[in-house]
Amino acid sequence: MKKPIRILSLNMDILGEIDNYESMFFNRSWHGIGGIELRINRYKKYADTLLKNNLILVGSDLNKVFMIKHREIELDENGKITENWLIKGYALKSIVAQRITMPPMHTAYDNRSGNAETVMKHYVNNNLVNPTDQRRKIPQLVMAPDLQRGIHTVYSSRFKNVAEEMSIMSLASGLGWDVTLDIENKKWVFDVMEGRHLVAGQSVNPPVIFSPQFESLKSLQYVQSDLNYKNVAIVAGQGEGIDRRVIEVGNYSAIHRHEIFIDARDVAETDDNEQPLPVEQIIQSLTDRGQQQLNELLQEEYLEGQILTNSPFKYQVDYDYGDITTIQNVDWGIAMDARITDIKEVYETGGFSIEATFGNSRPTLIQKIKQELSQISGEVRR
Repeated sequence: MKKPIRILSLNMDILGEIDNYESMFFNRSWHGIGGIELRINRYKKYADTLLKNNLILVGSDLNKVFMIKHREIELDENGKITENWLIKGYALKSIVAQRITMPPMHTAYDNRSGNAETVMKHYVNNNLVNPTDQRRKIPQLVMAPDLQRGIHTVYSSRFKNVAEEMSIMSLASGLGWDVTLDIENKKWVFDVMEGRHLVAGQSVNPPVIFSPQFESLKSLQYVQSDLNYKNVAIVAGQGEGIDRRVIEVGNYSAIHRHEIFIDARDVAETDDNEQPLPVEQIIQSLTDRGQQQLNELLQEEYLEGQILTNSPFKYQVDYDYGDITTIQNVDWGIAMDARITDIKEVYETGGFSIEATFGNSRPTLIQKIKQELSQISGEVRR
């Protein structure tokens, strides 16, 4: 059964509802952006509303919203029957990628410390919701209340893509982030999210175990790799030569030690009034910078699998993206607790299916996010 979609204008006016498209799939990403691809015959009702910058709302799920960014069509010898539009777009939270982090006028870097949620919302608020330059403001966007969730974070940013900064902090803290619809007030709401702990062995929530042996997985692919692994960061702050401040993050030795150098000269040693910061605060900032970089270079271990649509576990009831579940294959001798980081929903004439990624292929994921963001923001990356 195909899920109906509603087409909305940027002002949140409903332009049409469609349930007879040819096919549709979309990705929901906990750390990254996600996107949609839709095929529909151009002669079907409301196909003419699928215009660039209009929104696609999937069903009544206010957290499944995509902005149209691409349209194409071809005509072949079969005529009208195959004259289909190919529509592509990004999740609504891609609007965050339209801004970079602009530091305050009186300081070189925008520095912020606090819970991960507080820090993430600070950069979105300062660059999209309530920026100093009103030309940078996105009028539809509002901020959900700050519940101060997540680990303590010390962060500095200067001329970085805001969405990329969100992804980095999301990976480090485990918090997800999204922009959802507030239909009643015709607003877009930025918020962060916490997944549920659904692993085997805990008793707070009903456990969710994905396994071919339990008839909950149709297919499974497992990857374990140290190709990009680093576990010790040599972090260098301000200063020159032997006077440069250098710290070490990580405590490994011998063959198990994998080092990386991080140039953190941008970490401030003075406050906004040019007064020296306490040494322990500077060292903590350098330590946090090193840990953030190492979080992107962890051992690569993840599973990708297609979840059976008739699985014992119901999607968005028993589990959803962002939840931490147990995945196992008894025959392979593999069992791991991992977050569902991405979910792909596929709607075709033949039916509905779900594909999921468990855990983070971190180096690959970071590169994928950066590539996706460079396409959205028009940045050139080398």
